[in-house]
Amino acid sequence: MSLWRVVLRELVHRKLNALLSTLGIAAAVALFVAYFTTAEAANRETTRVTRDLGFNLRIIPGNTDMERFWADGYADQTMPEETVDRLANHPGVWVVFNHLVATLQEKVLVRGREILLTGLARARTAPAQQKQPMGFAIEPGTVHIGHEVARLFGLHKGDALELDATRFTVAQCLAESGTDDDLRVFGWLPDVQRILNRPGRINEIKAIDCLCLTADQDPLTLLREELAQALPEAKVVQLRTIADARARQRQTTTRYAAFLTPFLLTAAAAWVGVLSILNVRERRLELGILRALGYGSFRLAGLFLARAVLLGIVGAAAGYLVGSALALHYGPALFPVTARAIQALPSLLLGSAIAAPTLAALASLIPAVFAVVQDPAEILREG
Repeated sequence: MSLWRVVLRELVHRKLNALLSTLGIAAAVALFVAYFTTAEAANRETTRVTRDLGFNLRIIPGNTDMERFWADGYADQTMPEETVDRLANHPGVWVVFNHLVATLQEKVLVRGREILLTGLARARTAPAQQKQPMGFAIEPGTVHIGHEVARLFGLHKGDALELDATRFTVAQCLAESGTDDDLRVFGWLPDVQRILNRPGRINEIKAIDCLCLTADQDPLTLLREELAQALPEAKVVQLRTIADARARQRQTTTRYAAFLTPFLLTAAAAWVGVLSILNVRERRLELGILRALGYGSFRLAGLFLARAVLLGIVGAAAGYLVGSALALHYGPALFPVTARAIQALPSLLLGSAIAAPTLAALASLIPAVFAVVQDPAEILREG
């Protein structure tokens, strides 16, 4: 009788043990598949949430008066606008910096009130990563005004605001932020450069660091080393609270994945191993008879390993279907911002079909060895 035929007959004979083994494997595979199917959405959701914390780096001219910088909220010195191009084109810069936004800001009088006029260029992101730029895009001839500016001047979306004898259309009235952005008017960078009579100049590059390191891990040293190579005439200021919050969130997600994977593997292997030991004990007399009939050690071991592989394949298929269904059903509710990233991944089926039988075979290896080293004479005498 062939090996696989013996295995199939044994599975039919011991349905409960086979069913429990298959369920254990399927449950582990389903959890893995559900987790990795939603992992991309989870990563994007985490990235989006941490990104919305705001820019955590301010790159300013090196000769900035820092006392005035902290008092006024912007640098008193300027640098060429092409500085951002030099930074973006420097080799390796995208490993450290991302979402580069050239900025020019200064206090001006509008209708007798002092407000912060801020010009923003289009955000520059790592070309290979194809990330969605931060912030909002400002069209020429339009402005986005802070909550307090809208209240002071009684402005609404679509109204006109005159700046230096130039009329601008209010494209957006921003929600109250509780920061100095409430007293800010955002415009297209070339428009603001013209109003402030600073053509081709900026006084800050806003950015996000890609290191995701907390303060105790000293990210500033790495940031300053990279900036010293790319822009030696500039210096970087890190907004520590935002940077730490972003780093801790990203590191928590990574640690959770690192914990979950070995835990599921260990639990599944232990489940299959225990059931394999029980299967060996139940078949003790049968094994003695097979040994007496001339079955060698390798063939007996092959029976247990083939059984484990077959159950692993069935469990992988069932687990993939269940896990994908769970991810597609519950994923969009868990990650509403990036729900579109959730879709069944056929590659996980192939991975499960390889990993699950391998894990089941390894878990059954010790019971298989235990089965073949038993003395058939003692087993039959006991029987």
